[in-house]
Amino acid sequence: MELQLRYGRGTLPVRLPEDADVTVIRKPAMPLLEDAASAVSDALDYPVSAAPLQAIASNAGSAAIAVCDITRPVPNGLFLRPIIERLRAGGIPREKITIIIATGLHRPNLGQELSEVLGDAWVQDQVQVVNHDARDDESHYFMGQTRDRGSVIRLDRRFVEADIKIATGLVEPHFMAGYSGGRKVIAPGLAHSETITTFHNARFMADPGAVNCNLKGNPLHEEQLEIVEMLGGALALNTVIDEARQLSYVNFGEIVESHGQAVDFVKQYCEVAVARRFSTVVTSAAGYPLDKTYYQTVKGMVGAMDILEPGGNLIIASEISEGMGSVEFVAAQQRLQSLGPEAFMKAIGAQQYARIDEWQTQMQLKPMAVGTIQLYSTGLAPNDYPLTGVEMIDSIENAVRKSVERSGDRAIAVVPEGPYVVPSYKNTNQFSAAA
Repeated sequence: MELQLRYGRGTLPVRLPEDADVTVIRKPAMPLLEDAASAVSDALDYPVSAAPLQAIASNAGSAAIAVCDITRPVPNGLFLRPIIERLRAGGIPREKITIIIATGLHRPNLGQELSEVLGDAWVQDQVQVVNHDARDDESHYFMGQTRDRGSVIRLDRRFVEADIKIATGLVEPHFMAGYSGGRKVIAPGLAHSETITTFHNARFMADPGAVNCNLKGNPLHEEQLEIVEMLGGALALNTVIDEARQLSYVNFGEIVESHGQAVDFVKQYCEVAVARRFSTVVTSAAGYPLDKTYYQTVKGMVGAMDILEPGGNLIIASEISEGMGSVEFVAAQQRLQSLGPEAFMKAIGAQQYARIDEWQTQMQLKPMAVGTIQLYSTGLAPNDYPLTGVEMIDSIENAVRKSVERSGDRAIAVVPEGPYVVPSYKNTNQFSAAA
């Protein structure tokens, strides 16, 4: 049996044993919007709990549009132009419209990469486009502290001071915040490093509510909602795409309600209940752009961990065309190797602020505590292999065969789309009760 995993800009063929009992876990077929341009126009003109965008613009003097960086396959080319056209038609001068690349603590997107993010050359000719810089103190506005947890909130001044604030993005599972998009584009996307390292510290990351596909009791989500409240509200354009990256859903409107509606839509497809756990699980990091770095690859490991039998093998394919990730993440991985998991967790647990990107190392330890992680990559340099902390393999087929032989279990689970699909174990009694 041959299957295709998302890998780089294409797919990776994987041949599985003919006598294997293979369960392929992917989204159910999603509806597609036949006319994406019309769907975007309708969303902007008939928003969720808000006036049409052009009408809002007629009472405003400036606008800021936050867009996700290169690590997300957001179809910006479909909606940035219509947004700008309505802002201009409402009377806002183009020099008062700013697009901010919501990088969080990621690197800036420049040159051809920036053009790819925006998806429409017209956009760059019309308005100012800037990258958020979380380390630039002067470019942030102090909003205050959150009520219950006391997080210090500083946000990009250009967004805070704009009359119209629009967050745009993709709504998909997120292994810390439950779901991406909406409020998450603002924080951490446009937040100062102090804010990001506060609600990405070990206490937040270890909270049982800070997991994939969960918003209830999720401390990151709750902080993000409070940040929206501090801003006095915002607008959002939310998109959902299918496995082929085609537009399945779009809406626009008040940020909390519109994002909630998008979550309600996508959860029908990305949350997949599975009746058993598997000693052999094969998955991916979801291909380009998410598998450009090892840092992002961790999401695929976490996404599939709930269906991994304790002591089993989780085999993940990720091209990793750009290497490990940031120098800070490399430093965190080095600390993990030198200290070991237990001492690493003890050290970060005492910190008020996380060191930049060490939260990804903490998240990697979650699936590592369940079973063995094996990584197939053609892009990662061999001298970086030890930094991953996982077992490197040169053949998925051989790794699968050895895993089946070792466990004596011919059942194999395959998740071709990686972290965009989150399988969860539900035993037979739970299924019966639900029925």
